[in-house]
Amino acid sequence: MSSTSTAQPPARGVRRLGDRVFTSLSTGSGILILVALVLVAIFLVAQALPALTADPSEVRGGAGLVSYIGPLLFGTLLASVIAVVIAVPLSIGIALFISHYAPRRLAQALGYVVDLLAAVPSIVFGFWGLSVVGPGSRGVGEWLNEHLGFIPFFAGDASTTGKTMLVIGIVLAIMILPIMTAVNREVFLQTPRLHEEASLALGATRWEMIQQAVLPFGKSGVISGLMLGLGRALGETMAVALIISPSGRYSWELLSDNSSSTIAADIALNLPESSGIASSTLVASGLVLFVLTLAVNMVARWIVSRRAEFSGAN
Repeated sequence: MSSTSTAQPPARGVRRLGDRVFTSLSTGSGILILVALVLVAIFLVAQALPALTADPSEVRGGAGLVSYIGPLLFGTLLASVIAVVIAVPLSIGIALFISHYAPRRLAQALGYVVDLLAAVPSIVFGFWGLSVVGPGSRGVGEWLNEHLGFIPFFAGDASTTGKTMLVIGIVLAIMILPIMTAVNREVFLQTPRLHEEASLALGATRWEMIQQAVLPFGKSGVISGLMLGLGRALGETMAVALIISPSGRYSWELLSDNSSSTIAADIALNLPESSGIASSTLVASGLVLFVLTLAVNMVARWIVSRRAEFSGAN
């Protein structure tokens, strides 16, 4: 019998210390996220309660909470939708170029540049929109107003300053482009190679292969990236605050100076000088934005779960 004893494997069902520690940390982290979410909701409700129960004449604007928050919510949704409409096709096109068309070195460099956009502070995007995109869009705005003014989006008086909802949508689209492109790129790169080769073997062109194999596989990922970008666009503050001229009215006009503002920008501009009911009113609008963002994420999870059975990951 050898003097060197052979290490015996741990008995089946006995969990090692590292497994128990990792499980505890993972469970605790998940619970911590839920606790933080609940605490944020409780804080917002408690701080907004004075405005929710106050007389409408005491609320900022003097016409009630709904009349004050309504135009801000409308402007938030309008700016975010414009950004998503612009960013979705761009992010899909850039991701497909990086993953299936560009040479490897070019793809790596381009992917790095796109990811680098995410590190640019929002205030820099705001200055860029204010000093470059705004003045540069005046000619386009005048042309759209002159030739397509019968459409509500392009009606009204075209802005001479460039501080319009269309400019905000363009700036927000550039801001959410990196995260959407990164998600789409990684999903497209995970398309099973056999699926792509099978499509090409049947005589499909590269674009037909992408339509048949890549896009169906990455559909749920594209939706997830879209919702992530929408979440950031809904909560963007400084870029919008620098560009837009606050206006407490509903407006579909994308080229006018009197566009609706957004909830986040309104809070950033007015909270430092507010107190009492005025401060509670701003917190109430923040509560609306919180509920809206939560609803968007819940809808996104529902859509992704419905399409999970068609995902190539299964």
